[in-house]
Amino acid sequence: MDEVDKGLLNIIQTDFPIASRPYQVLGERLGISEEEALGRVRALVESGIIRRIGPSFDTRKLGHVSTLVAAKVPAERLEEVAGIVSSFPQVTHNYGRDFEYNLWFTIIAKDDSEIKRTLDKIKAETGVSDMHELPAKRMFKIKVEFEF
Repeated sequence: MDEVDKGLLNIIQTDFPIASRPYQVLGERLGISEEEALGRVRALVESGIIRRIGPSFDTRKLGHVSTLVAAKVPAERLEEVAGIVSSFPQVTHNYGRDFEYNLWFTIIAKDDSEIKRTLDKIKAETGVSDMHELPAKRMFKIKVEFEF
């Protein structure tokens, strides 16, 4: 990763351009072409340095509900089950943990009944039934920004 990649990462974390051609704007800010900016971002995604580019919304202000779910998945099925869980549009992300409940994921939905239906479908499709919902009682939003 060179200085241009580091500059890209610094910008896109908190100041991704809202423009019809955002990679052109990124390129202009970094002194490279639009094509190079897009190519570098793609390479950072493919290498796993960037996991996701997208907005973060306050789901409660949009009238939605969310819950964190902890699931106990046989270790040999963790990747398979994580893939199934990720296929649900209501799941924003999931991650493995070194714990008895080793797969954690977040569901965002219109209401509690949609969360229940989604969780029931996930249990049916994965065959994993040992899951615990951990709904937020208070909102804590931690802003994380890495300086490259």
